Amino acid sequence: MIQSIDYWAIAAPLILALAAGLVLLLDAFLPARPGVRTALGCVTLAALVAAFAVVVAQRGVRETFCVPSVGCSYVVDATTVVFAGLALGAGAVVVLLSMGQLAEGDIPVGEWYFLLLAALAGAVTLPASRDLIMLVVALELVSLPVFALTALRRYDGRGAEAALKLFVVSVVSTAVMLFGVSLLYGITGAVHLDAIAAALAQPERPGAGPVVAVGAVMVVAGFGFKIAAVPFHFWAADVYQGAPIPVAALLSVVSKAAGFAGLILVLTQALPGEAATWTPIVAVLAALTMTVGNVLALRQTHPVRLLAWSSVAQSGYVLAPIATTDAQAATAYLVFYAAMNLTAFAVVMAVPHDTLDGYRGLVSGRPVAGLALAFALICLAGLPPGLAGLFAKVVVFREVVAGGLGWLAVVMAVNTVIGLYYYIAWTARLFTPADATRPAASRPAWIAVGVATAVAVGFSVAPQLVLATLG
Repeated sequence: MIQSIDYWAIAAPLILALAAGLVLLLDAFLPARPGVRTALGCVTLAALVAAFAVVVAQRGVRETFCVPSVGCSYVVDATTVVFAGLALGAGAVVVLLSMGQLAEGDIPVGEWYFLLLAALAGAVTLPASRDLIMLVVALELVSLPVFALTALRRYDGRGAEAALKLFVVSVVSTAVMLFGVSLLYGITGAVHLDAIAAALAQPERPGAGPVVAVGAVMVVAGFGFKIAAVPFHFWAADVYQGAPIPVAALLSVVSKAAGFAGLILVLTQALPGEAATWTPIVAVLAALTMTVGNVLALRQTHPVRLLAWSSVAQSGYVLAPIATTDAQAATAYLVFYAAMNLTAFAVVMAVPHDTLDGYRGLVSGRPVAGLALAFALICLAGLPPGLAGLFAKVVVFREVVAGGLGWLAVVMAVNTVIGLYYYIAWTARLFTPADATRPAASRPAWIAVGVATAVAVGFSVAPQLVLATLG
């Protein structure tokens, strides 16, 4: 049997894959000059823009790699478009940040952009995956290049340590998830998500219930490592701090979004009939994740470590609506969080300091960067005028309460108050007068600040656009 392939459906990851090969070839044959670094960055950025245009142009539902009477392995729908657009938009900001990072000359440029494009190709493929095999392969395509990106800076012991920690954690998480996947396949005899759901809806086989429950728990645990959910979070702060800032931004947005996309797909499409098993687990994980992340963020004085623990806490807020089987609210919150977090990382890249006190007086010294960071932090805290963050939290609270998880809504409310402390404390420093000199940043880093801030402000002006896109 010969499968027909819808090349328009797979155009976005195909563009990224071809661009990755092109960048590597150009780096191998072009002379090592500063202008070549910029040219390779522009090629990468052009590929992301082209892939984003394809994603935006895709309408309706498109399916390919289909097996008759079984299902399709690759499906493009509204949720796929949102996750793919999120990954590509975040990738563009990461490329701009990378152009500033690579100007220092201690990182191989061709390899950097090749690995970055490979990771983004996996992030675009994953939300369209509709069978377990493609899900795992796409998730590893997101994860494996990040190890190398973390350790690619020469003579950087902290980066090598961070890469090793990330590698060990990812291997363990993949092993746990694969064991859960194997249990689901063994019980159902299917790899397509719809086929698994249909098989589990049949009259229960003797002894199948406990096996399915264990499989579901292990799949959740495997994805828990990827999204840094408690108790699988211990790697986050050290890896974020040890990695180059563009890689930390990639981990906090693109890698996390890919992990959530996979988790949502498996739980809502393959295991909807097992919701009674996994919803209490996800609810407890959400409560623990937001609480531990916020409490540990209170003690941080390094900006990247604070953003790392803040990212852990925000994962808890994304998990909360998943516990009510509401994927739309989780996706909307993830999109808002991504825009604000990228803005914060862009400013930290443009104006680097080792302590939060280094940002005192940033608004008076560098008004654009200071106001952009203040806006991002206020949005993450969920305060006006950061309407995007406020809107996102209201959506999540509404769905959690409507789902009958009042206790989780109370935990969210308490954690929102806890989070206000460190977000407002950092924001207050930005407006405190200081005479410290500000380190110069490259032009691409400032462009990244502008792009990320524009998106964040746009979401605050019209937050309903995200929900409208999700349909």
